[in-house]
Amino acid sequence: MDESTHHSSDLRPTARQLWKPPVGILELGILSAHGLIPIKTRDGRGSTDAYCVAKYGQKWVRTRTIVDSFSPRWNEQYTWEVFDVCTVVTIGVFGNGHVPGGGGKDSRIGKVRIRLSTLESNRVYTHSYPLLVLHPSGVKKMGELQLAIRFTCSLWVTMLYMYSQPLLPKMHYIHPLSVMQLDSLRHQAIQIVSMRLSRAEPPLRREVVEYMLDVDSQMWNMRRSKANFFRIMSVSRGLISMSNWFHQIRHWKNPLTSVLIHILFVILMIYPELIIPTFFLYLFVIGIWNFRRRPRHPPHMDVKLSHADAVHPDELDEEFDTFPTTKSSDTVRMRYDRLRSIAGRVQTVVGDLATQGERLVLLLSWRDPRATALFVMLCLICAVVFYVTPFQVIALLVGFYVLRHPRFRQKLPSTHLNFFRRLPARSDCML
Repeated sequence: MDESTHHSSDLRPTARQLWKPPVGILELGILSAHGLIPIKTRDGRGSTDAYCVAKYGQKWVRTRTIVDSFSPRWNEQYTWEVFDVCTVVTIGVFGNGHVPGGGGKDSRIGKVRIRLSTLESNRVYTHSYPLLVLHPSGVKKMGELQLAIRFTCSLWVTMLYMYSQPLLPKMHYIHPLSVMQLDSLRHQAIQIVSMRLSRAEPPLRREVVEYMLDVDSQMWNMRRSKANFFRIMSVSRGLISMSNWFHQIRHWKNPLTSVLIHILFVILMIYPELIIPTFFLYLFVIGIWNFRRRPRHPPHMDVKLSHADAVHPDELDEEFDTFPTTKSSDTVRMRYDRLRSIAGRVQTVVGDLATQGERLVLLLSWRDPRATALFVMLCLICAVVFYVTPFQVIALLVGFYVLRHPRFRQKLPSTHLNFFRRLPARSDCML
């Protein structure tokens, strides 16, 4: 596993005897590139000698180098056997630094990742993908790469059945490796692959292999942390919208909608067998409704998602710093103080979560004898009430209480919330 598990192209076991038959064929046509910017100087003018590298599974391919062209045309086609559709093919464009006038190192021009599961079967996708590279000065568009790609499925039933199977081979779950072991083994695998490809003809240099395999993906940097935080917020947007909608229903912002929700709630309580079918029917309708707005092209590198369009120059300088650092002590001290301030906020959030969890755990431990006695008596009363009262009646009463009109509400916190916040936690015992 020389690639990151998030975008791996080969999930088969090492032993060939355990390989299953392929489910299809991947055909990739590397057509051309447009609008490449000069990355070297030749005879007093800008020049680019571009070539492409594609990787899927254990097979690496490299196109010929088009010398001194900002719009190179390769028109080369390659095929791979596909054993799992939940894999990623990676195509990178590089500037050859080993032709006359080169600087000795191959330059990065851009990279494209395409997940096979996002492709419709037996359809040819011909599309131009932006080539984006992050430099110490910021993100830069280096040009566009035009590809033609088609996934042909030969075993439909096997492909659909594969969605229910584990991603990794069986031994990864029976005898799992630790994170440290995975990182160490992946680093060694990258070294072996790099040495093998450097002896190929034409050779693939070390910097090319490391860029294709995302060697530095495990290194911490502020930009990627912000990007992951906003990804979490984007995922939570649906829950936040649902919470805001329910808040409007509870506070009768739209009386007609609140009345309709009350009627729907009463129907579901009278016929509780409709609750789960209604939920799954709702998901079905949403999926069918979104079908007409489905993506027409495979996704590409997103500048906004990567949080590369509004990144601070010092954060970029920190991202491109070596490990261990080579910066001055003042710069390291400033970054350390910034990291401490961010870690302090994270520490506060983690501490608050731990406090809430400890309050819940210590509820029956008699740490606070009066609170535990109240809770135990409440549990006894609830047990008797739930035993003698039908569940539908209790659910109706609770629902009407939650959805009651704002005239019958108060702006102070609820009783159960006040009780929970008064419970003790172990934060009092921390130094």
